[in-house]
Amino acid sequence: MLAENIFKQALDSGVFLYLDGENLKYKVKKGEFPDELKSAIIVQKQAIIDYLKQVVSQPEVNETKLPKISPRAEGIENPMSFSQQRLWLLDQLEQGSSHYNIFAALKLTGTIDLVALQQSFSCIVERHESLRTCFCSGDEGEPLQVIQQKVSFTIPITDLSKLSVQERERKITEEASKEAGLAFDLSRDLMLRVQLLKLSDQEHALLLTMHHIASDGWSTGILVKEFSRLYSAFVNGEADPLAPLAIQYADYAHWQRDWLQGAVLDEQLDYWQRQLSDLPEVHSLPLDYPRPAIQSFDGDVHFSTIDKVSYGHLAALCQSLGASLFMGLHAVFSILLSRYSNERDIVVGTPVANREPSEVSDLIGFFVNTLVLRSDLSGEPSFLEVLAGSKAKLLDAYARQQVPFEQVVERVQPMRSLSHNPLFQVLLSLQNNEQGHLSLPGLTLSAIEMPDKGVAKFDLTLNIVESANGLGLGWGYNTALFKSETIAQMAGHFESLLSAVLQSPHENVFSLGMVTEQESRQLLVDWNATAAQCPSDMCMHELFEARAAQTPEREALEYNGTCLSYRELNQRANQLAHYLVAQGVKPDTLVGLCIEHSLDMVVGILAVLKAGAAYVPIDPANPEARVRYMLNDSSVKIVLSQLQISNTSSVDTVRVICLDDESMQAALATMPDNNLPLSSLGLSLQHLAYVIYTSGSTGQPKGVMVEHRNLSNLLAGLISTFEVSTEDTFACFASFAFDISLFELFLTLISGGKTILVDKDVLLNLEQFSQVTGQCTLLHAVPSLMSEVVDFKNKNNESFENVRALFVGGDYVPVSLLKRLKASFSRAKVIELYGPTEATILTTYKEVSAETLNHTGAVIGRGLQNTSLYVLNEAQQLCPPLLAGELYIGGAGVTRGT
Repeated sequence: MLAENIFKQALDSGVFLYLDGENLKYKVKKGEFPDELKSAIIVQKQAIIDYLKQVVSQPEVNETKLPKISPRAEGIENPMSFSQQRLWLLDQLEQGSSHYNIFAALKLTGTIDLVALQQSFSCIVERHESLRTCFCSGDEGEPLQVIQQKVSFTIPITDLSKLSVQERERKITEEASKEAGLAFDLSRDLMLRVQLLKLSDQEHALLLTMHHIASDGWSTGILVKEFSRLYSAFVNGEADPLAPLAIQYADYAHWQRDWLQGAVLDEQLDYWQRQLSDLPEVHSLPLDYPRPAIQSFDGDVHFSTIDKVSYGHLAALCQSLGASLFMGLHAVFSILLSRYSNERDIVVGTPVANREPSEVSDLIGFFVNTLVLRSDLSGEPSFLEVLAGSKAKLLDAYARQQVPFEQVVERVQPMRSLSHNPLFQVLLSLQNNEQGHLSLPGLTLSAIEMPDKGVAKFDLTLNIVESANGLGLGWGYNTALFKSETIAQMAGHFESLLSAVLQSPHENVFSLGMVTEQESRQLLVDWNATAAQCPSDMCMHELFEARAAQTPEREALEYNGTCLSYRELNQRANQLAHYLVAQGVKPDTLVGLCIEHSLDMVVGILAVLKAGAAYVPIDPANPEARVRYMLNDSSVKIVLSQLQISNTSSVDTVRVICLDDESMQAALATMPDNNLPLSSLGLSLQHLAYVIYTSGSTGQPKGVMVEHRNLSNLLAGLISTFEVSTEDTFACFASFAFDISLFELFLTLISGGKTILVDKDVLLNLEQFSQVTGQCTLLHAVPSLMSEVVDFKNKNNESFENVRALFVGGDYVPVSLLKRLKASFSRAKVIELYGPTEATILTTYKEVSAETLNHTGAVIGRGLQNTSLYVLNEAQQLCPPLLAGELYIGGAGVTRGT
């Protein structure tokens, strides 16, 4: 254990310990090697060596011994290999396609020997049967290789030397694009094409195309090396320097078909079936566009780099644990995909050279296979644990890499869909095999950059190339699913995540920071720049009192044709407030309010606030059990109600005051009608304004405690944001048991405008609804009601011409509804609202624009005044833009105790 602790301490200090044979070596990430750590390592050196031997020891893998490949007997039919058969079938379905062309273009500067050039490629075609193989069906429909024995390989030459420089460059691109896009006829063509463009006596362009059915990445390296040796020999008048090949690709195909069957095949397929059971049908990466019903293959590539320092540190860390660089990259990539998708079951495909038999190492042919790697990131794994899991899975997979991917698909039987690839849709590839260096006597070579063909075989492909300068990353992506900026963001997060895991390999990978500095500034500062000086240090009812003093005779509240002026509403509320104070209510006293939609309801709310108390709204329609629970839980002693309501009398300790009782009305008539100053009540903005109970859908209902400061900040911010004025009229539909009722009631009452109370029965009659709301300038409704309003307006040609702002929220708002609202209310602003009760009614808003309507999901917009919003993952780390997480709300709207 001491050796393990020292090893971990070294990692945390940026010191990577690893074995070189029997010797213990190290790399220091940055800074100095701590003397104390160095001393501990010296003392425990042998124990650390023993520990590392145990760590890096490879787990036992049940590998199948591969039989030797021998030349096939003459005169027999040659079956296709499993890989060739897959591409041949695809070509048959597509009736010829250039998707599997492998193309390269080189500029040759200097004196070119055309005879040696022709001889070299002719020799390569003669040497490798795979390049002169055609494909067909046998008499019984079986797929066969047909090897052409005598072929004439010619290199066509196109003379462009007489063209202007500008026209010549255009022609090079045109010819190269044409060549790269020209499909092979697999039934008759050679699988290699070479074309030479003469640009001048001392400059040529060499265009080279092979079909994937006869080649792969490894094969390209062989072709380069052999061509280099042959051309050099023939230029100098020497003979063919290449040793004869012991076998040909067709021999491998025979061997594969003979060996990979029966018990051998069953063992490998059984492993893959166990490994890939209950596989996710498709990844959960966030998409910028809806997935098409039929998969498209239009693609693009974003390029990024990992500097050689980080590359070296990752390689050293992997080496210290007996893992390969690819295992480390796979671990980092899996973590990135998990962070992006919020999934813990991560599936990635990867190509393997599949050249285990030594006999095939020098063959040009299609050997590459695809493995499916599945990572379990459940719990709170460290990077070291994820890397260990990657190492184990890869070693198991490598031991069973011979079984063709197509047969794995057939055994696993995943859900098939025309919209995506089976088993996996994300590919990871590392190119670190020798590609060959092309050096030709008398010639200087340079690559001709060609526009990408834009083919995306998978949703996302990360192709990594090792070099002396670090790692080059090519992020190929399907443009029908992702925007370029999304992929650029992902590339930046990969780099950030790699830096974080190297810095803290023992930490929970979900607690590691992933956002860039620019994103952090955007998320923490730019998008939360909502700070504003609250325009008033008054409570909400004080703001109403100020309006009543300014415009006492202006209509404030209307209900069923009865209107109260600001003076009348204020005086009635003052009389009830004086009565409540006389009953002993004081700041933070809770007073129940169980009243039907009426003028008394608004009078009651204002009166409780004016008395310094806080009201607890109780819907008269609630079941008696819920009412009893709320009264007991809040310890309410007084409830303001009405004679026809009886469900508040079930709690003996509660005193019910019926506002419509004649004796109560007589008593109120004797009360003063002046405002009660806050100083006499001891009331401040930190005292409660109301306590509202949640539905209890996730457990017991809970009372959310909202202070005056919460409410005043919200209303002041709404008035400022939406420019509410004395000219505005707002309709209140909501039950006062829902906090949104305060938005509908008081947004205009404290702005000098008018509020119209609407009975719930009116909501069932849209004709009456339109009559009531026809005079409104502001209109708010939940999505279901708003949808009916649009239908009614369009059907009856209702104008709603006074409406200048439509507010919709309280539930998920479909983009389709927003589009209909914009179309039907062309002169009004459409504003989407969102907010949990615990954050004081409303938290965010978004004015609907063309950009919103083009978005595929819900958009809740930005925070209201003095509100901060953060999206965090389960480890409470910032989620970058576009990634899903939990919404954390801060600021003046957060209620007491939340």
